[in-house]
Amino acid sequence: MSDRRVVVTGLGTVNPIGQSVSESWDAALAGVSGIGPITLFDASHLQTQFAGEVTGFDPEVYMARKDARHMDRQAQLFWASTAQALADADIKFAEDDPAAHRAGVVVGSGIGGIISFQDELDALRERGPNRVSPYAITKIISNMAAGIVSIEFNLFGPNSCVVTACAASANAIGDAAEIIRRNDADVMVAGGAEAAVCEFAMAGFNQARALSTFNEDPQLASRPFDAERDGFVMAEGATTLILEEREHAIARGAHIYGELLGYGMSADGYHITLPRPGGAGATAAMQRAMANAKLDTDGIDYINAHGTSTPANDRTETEAIKTVFGDRARSIPISSTKSMTGHLLGGAGAFESLMCVLAIRDGVLPPTINYVNPDPECDLDYVPNEPRQVPIKTAMTNSFGFGGHNAALIFGAHS
Repeated sequence: MSDRRVVVTGLGTVNPIGQSVSESWDAALAGVSGIGPITLFDASHLQTQFAGEVTGFDPEVYMARKDARHMDRQAQLFWASTAQALADADIKFAEDDPAAHRAGVVVGSGIGGIISFQDELDALRERGPNRVSPYAITKIISNMAAGIVSIEFNLFGPNSCVVTACAASANAIGDAAEIIRRNDADVMVAGGAEAAVCEFAMAGFNQARALSTFNEDPQLASRPFDAERDGFVMAEGATTLILEEREHAIARGAHIYGELLGYGMSADGYHITLPRPGGAGATAAMQRAMANAKLDTDGIDYINAHGTSTPANDRTETEAIKTVFGDRARSIPISSTKSMTGHLLGGAGAFESLMCVLAIRDGVLPPTINYVNPDPECDLDYVPNEPRQVPIKTAMTNSFGFGGHNAALIFGAHS
């Protein structure tokens, strides 16, 4: 087994509660909701008329207008979070730099360029095939976010895209760490992006009965683990972590936020949307992550839950945590930051990894807001409504996706 250790040296994010790491962290600790009425299009005819938008996002802060016009919003968001993260890590490669061939990208996205797909299909149906953009395909395909940032930032090493629904960016981070561990790269841009706040996606999730329809007060709609929860809240955003081989980071004097200690994944093998009752798949992912990190159940100080605010998912995740940790489950603080951001789909795991890294750094846990009516079946410590000062050394984050995809990551303080 490789003794190459993987550390986090850069962070970047654009999401419904902030367009920088500091803004997002301050908002999370303040319990700010980023959920509101949809402004990206007229949603008045839909069952759900609210979402978590990256309000006021201007891609031209990060790229030329010509580049922005030729890519989907999902790729624009990932470019932005990656530009932030690389600047934070103080990493910049020239095209002729040999080190650029030891730096790569893994992006996670559940859906890819669905806004562009909808727009181009409208153009085809309404105006004919000659009005479809020559950039239609490159806007739509999920991997283009990874391709575009590799081109822009001269990242010539391993480059790939993970498409495992809502587990995608957690898988992307775990896979990127494994690339470093096996000595195929020294630096990896890892994370995820999603931009699915559009008519087609909202209608589809509504028909699947997955979304909250609490139009009366959108800021209260995302209620993970609360007895009144009625579905997840669609959201968009991107988060990038710069992963680096530890000795490489130390040699260049990098600031190290923490270490990626463990990665586990599994499949439910049960249903296309519902988790397996009892949470056997989620249990396996968490256990494999702890085994990979060489930690036992006493070694996890905090869990950032998948916590989508859907009845089945929150109940099943709670059951899985109890199975993994036994009696200790009740003493582990758990929170769902989706209560504030909504569900970033394929971008969720990366944002929640960011929350774990910052919780370790600052010794404070973000809350689960909107937790008002306890569910008897969800009876653990969900850090309700207020942040909590707790020095922690390790944090686990869970991500589970349609199709039965499960992923867990464990981060730790650097030593």
